[in-house]
Amino acid sequence: MDSAAYQQRRGELETYFDRTAASTWSKLTSDAPVGRIRATVRAGRDQMRATLLGWLPADLTGQRVLDAGCGTGLLAVEAARRGATVVAIDLSPTLIDLARARQPQSLGAGSIDFRVGDMLAPGEERFDHVVAMDSLIHYRPPEMVAMIAALAGRAKRSVLVTFAPKTPLLATMYVSGKLFPSGKKSPAIEPIGERKLRRLIAAEPELAGWSAERTQRISRGFYISQALEVRPR
Repeated sequence: MDSAAYQQRRGELETYFDRTAASTWSKLTSDAPVGRIRATVRAGRDQMRATLLGWLPADLTGQRVLDAGCGTGLLAVEAARRGATVVAIDLSPTLIDLARARQPQSLGAGSIDFRVGDMLAPGEERFDHVVAMDSLIHYRPPEMVAMIAALAGRAKRSVLVTFAPKTPLLATMYVSGKLFPSGKKSPAIEPIGERKLRRLIAAEPELAGWSAERTQRISRGFYISQALEVRPR
């Protein structure tokens, strides 16, 4: 995507996750002790990851999965353990280095290719499934839907994304800047109602032939996120 809004927010996120909050997210995605607020975020993310993995086939042998915005690689590892060939990409070199260091020595029949870069970078690679867990939530609705369309252009069977649902509690945390843990305020999260997101997906020309299917909201303390499956009709 070449839009100025996308490029600006992408740069903010790269700085935040690679510098400002890298150590925080390293601890959050481990089993290290954390405070009460961060514990709810960790539990919520664990539940969301399990939800998305539950929407993927139990046996991914011979299938390709793109983990778009992979962070420290927890979802990528589980997909690879099911036999998938996983490409896991993130803007943050620091988080990718950590993901590589944490990767188990054996993944059975699966494999992971960790990469630093833009999840929407032009490429000819095609995937059976694309997963973007909490990696689109910082973008405004027009950019978010354009990103879903770009990811769908590389997928054969499904695109699994999460979004920040528009709820009173989320709005309060959004204003206070406490949704995600950080010593400094993270880039703004952009809540969107489920109905609006479904309408935008249905109206997007680049998503003709695709439809928004099942959804699941996860709410654990300071973590609120909603999964959405987008599939070919």
